Amino acid sequence: MNSLLPLPEATFHILMAVAEEDRHGYAIIQDVAARTDGALKLSPGTLYRSIQRMLEQGLLEETKERPAPDQDDERRRYYRITEFGRETAKAETRRLTNLVRLAKASGLAPGRA
Repeated sequence: MNSLLPLPEATFHILMAVAEEDRHGYAIIQDVAARTDGALKLSPGTLYRSIQRMLEQGLLEETKERPAPDQDDERRRYYRITEFGRETAKAETRRLTNLVRLAKASGLAPGRA
């Protein structure tokens, strides 16, 4: 897991997007844009290259479960965070939290450590 840290920004945002529920690609793009108030807009190329790498790393898995047919498009692929993906995202969160703590202690971020 530590060999994957620090996670690329897109990877971390994708993991956050699928942490609560399975999502298809376009829903991930929408979630990331909404979560960042539009500051990060994943292109389809970035998204699907990232997803492919994340599948190979074991961070995500493609799920066979699908919504009701009237709410679905059969061309969509749905992705789910794996336990390894969840633990990796938590490790990245700890790393970032520690980084912010150090920045505060150095006077580079508001607040005190």
